[in-house]
Amino acid sequence: MQDPLVYLNGTLTPLSEARIPVLDRGFIFGDGIYEVVPMYARKLFRAKQHLARLFRSLKAVSITNPHSEEEWMALIGKVAHAHPSDDQLIYLQVTRGVAKRGHAFPKEAVTPTVFIMTNPMTLPSAQAVENGVACVTMEDKRWLHCDIKSISLLGNVLAAQYAVEHDAAEVIQFRDGWLSEGSSSNVWVVKDGKMMAPPRDELILEGIRYGFIEELCAARGIPFESRRISREEVMQADEVMLSSASKEVLAVASIDGRPVGDGRPGPVFRALHAAYVEARKA
Repeated sequence: MQDPLVYLNGTLTPLSEARIPVLDRGFIFGDGIYEVVPMYARKLFRAKQHLARLFRSLKAVSITNPHSEEEWMALIGKVAHAHPSDDQLIYLQVTRGVAKRGHAFPKEAVTPTVFIMTNPMTLPSAQAVENGVACVTMEDKRWLHCDIKSISLLGNVLAAQYAVEHDAAEVIQFRDGWLSEGSSSNVWVVKDGKMMAPPRDELILEGIRYGFIEELCAARGIPFESRRISREEVMQADEVMLSSASKEVLAVASIDGRPVGDGRPGPVFRALHAAYVEARKA
């Protein structure tokens, strides 16, 4: 494949030629924020919501937002236009910038580093959608600001590797016996036809699909509740699902080798998946 063009600090450049200084605080400390925006048929999907979360995360860590919403949209469009795929996942990253190494924020003014790249969208296979996927559980040992979409992702990396080592598609994490989220997914639980999700707090990253799936539930007449969910409730659920920009909404067929419900994607998943596909084609 031809070397794709990426955006770095005001310039479109081939990915293989993109460079940052070694004292960039994103490289040294993971001091930065990121976002991922999906595009279907060259149309951005819920881009305003993604940018709003980017802005919230930047504010939470006191990184100056270098662009307005309109400027971000223009930059995203420029990078996406240079890519041949109609369906893309567009990655945005902002770090605090380059400064002398020191843990505290630099006292001198620094310019944030802005990086944008895109890749072809790879959705779950038809087999995964039809049959569901396997998950494994683990204790959530990450920091207590999971609501910030930080590039400091070592905890998530270790969780994702745990899933790989156990032949699973994703982990389902618990903190003190309560459901939090996956390594890169929100987790949903269905019991007696009701869709449930952990509360929007600092223990999970509120995925853009969180609000979207809540909207789909309302449109399809599916009861929805946001509350703390125990490990026991997850293990006894009729259905469990994952959601993310790349997974969209995906049924979990088994957890720790035990079937979820009858071990097949259930009716609530079927309804929500159909609604999701319909919405992104609109």
